[in-house]
Amino acid sequence: MLTDSRLPTPDSRLPTPDSRLPKIKMRESDKVRSSQQGKARLKQAYKDARLTQEKLAQQARVSVDTVKRLLGTKDCPHGVERWAVRNICNVLKIKPTDIVDKKDWEPQHQLPPEFKQFIQDKTHLFCGREFVFKAIEAFFSNTTHGYFTIIGDAGMGKSAIAAKYVLDNPDAICFFNSRAEGMNRPELFLRKIRQQLITRYQLPDAQDADLSALLAKVREKLSAGERLVIVVDALDEVDQEGAGNLLYLPTILPDGIYFILTRRPYNQNQKRLQLSPATPSKELDLRENSQQSHRDVKEYIWQLLNHSDYKPGLSQWIKKQRSLSNQEFVEEIAVKSENNFMYLRCVLPAIADGFYNDKPLNELPVGLQGYYENHWQLMGMTTKPLPRDKIKIVYVMCELGDAVSRQVIAKYSEQDELTVQEVLDGWAQFLQKQESYRPPRYRFYHESFRDFLHRQDIVEAAGVNLPDISVEVADKMIGVLFGDD
Repeated sequence: MLTDSRLPTPDSRLPTPDSRLPKIKMRESDKVRSSQQGKARLKQAYKDARLTQEKLAQQARVSVDTVKRLLGTKDCPHGVERWAVRNICNVLKIKPTDIVDKKDWEPQHQLPPEFKQFIQDKTHLFCGREFVFKAIEAFFSNTTHGYFTIIGDAGMGKSAIAAKYVLDNPDAICFFNSRAEGMNRPELFLRKIRQQLITRYQLPDAQDADLSALLAKVREKLSAGERLVIVVDALDEVDQEGAGNLLYLPTILPDGIYFILTRRPYNQNQKRLQLSPATPSKELDLRENSQQSHRDVKEYIWQLLNHSDYKPGLSQWIKKQRSLSNQEFVEEIAVKSENNFMYLRCVLPAIADGFYNDKPLNELPVGLQGYYENHWQLMGMTTKPLPRDKIKIVYVMCELGDAVSRQVIAKYSEQDELTVQEVLDGWAQFLQKQESYRPPRYRFYHESFRDFLHRQDIVEAAGVNLPDISVEVADKMIGVLFGDD
C-alpha cells in the first residue's frame, strides 16, 4: 500500500514488539477486591439466578467464605484470587468488572497499538447485540475449547461486535484483517498474534513457533477455569494463496483455547476452515436473528436522537416532516436500514448535517446499497456529461487503498488539488480522515463501498476502465519508488 513518502513493507509502520503490550501479566492467583457497586451487583446476580450463597460456591468451585468476602459480609484483608472471581462470574453470566473495579481488574491492559484506533472507532456509540454476547458465553460454558463464528452481510456490525468483545474482555488476543491496509496476510497474522501471546504469557523460546505450538505453550500457563480467547475479524478479507485453512488456523485446539471469528456469508468452497471432529464449532448468522437485530437498530437510532451531537439536526429535520413523531421516525428508519448499522452510521449523521433537508422521509434511500447509489447520484456522478475528473479521483482512491494525502491523490489521479478537495468534501461521510498526519490523510471507511464501486452496473455507468486505472496507479507507484516522478 502507498504512503506519502514511500512504499512500505506491510509491517514498517507498526511499533516494535517491545512497545506493544505491558510486560507483566496479571496472574490468576493475584488477588482483587470487590467494589462497593460490585458487592450489590453480585448480590443481585445470584438472587436473579435463584442461587443461595452455598449453591453459588458449589457451582463456581470456591468456598462459601470466598463468596462472602466478595459480598462484604466477611473480612477480606488480602482480597480474593482472580480465578475465583472469574469462576463466580462464569456461573452468574456476568463480567469480572461487574464485581471488581475495572482499573483494579485490568490495571495493565493496553490495546495493541495497530488496532487501538479501529477498536475505539467501531465501539463508539455501540449498543445492543446482547444476544450475540450471550450466545458466545453459552458456547464457552458448554465446551472446553472451539471456534465461534459470527456471519453477516457488510455493515451488519460484525467488526463492531468483535471490537466490543476485545474492549470488554482485556484478556482477549485480537487481529483485525483489513484488505485496504494490507493487514490481511497469514504471515502478518501469525506475527501479531505471536507478539501478543509471548508478551501476555511470557512464553520462552517461542519467537519462531507456529500457532499450534504457541497455543500448546499457552495451555501450560492457564490456571484452572482460565481461558484464552483469540478474536479474528473479517476472514473474508484474508489474502492467502494455496490450500489449507484461512490464516492456517489449527484444526485442533487445546482445552481452554477459543476463537471468535467474523466473516461475510460464504459458500462451501470459500469456507476454508476444516476442523477435527473433536473440535467444537458454532456459527451465529446475524441475518437469521432479524428480530433481535431490529431491536438493536432501533436502540441505536434512539441513542443518536438523544445524543448532543445529532439531536438538534435530527429534531429539526423531523419537525419539517408532516406530523412525524420521534417514535415513527425510529420505526421508519429502522425499516429502511434493513438492519444495517453501516447504513445508520451514514444516513443519520447526514440527516443531522442537513444533507437531506430537501428530501421527505419517503425519498430517503433504502438499505446500504441504496444509500451508496443515492449518494452517487447526489454527487452528480451520473449527470451528462459525466464528471470524469471527479469519477477518476474516486476510483484512484479506491485503487490506492491506504490512507493518503490530498496531494498524493492529486498526483496519482492527475487532477488539481482543488478538484480533489471538492471530492473529499463531498464524500466525507465515506472517508476516514487521519488528522494525526500532516497533511491529513484519507481512506475509504468501509470495504463495502469498494464493492459498490466495482459493481458492473456502476463501473459501466461511470465510464471507467478499472484495468487502465490499476495500470496507471501501478506505473506511478513504480515511478515514485525509483525516483522517476
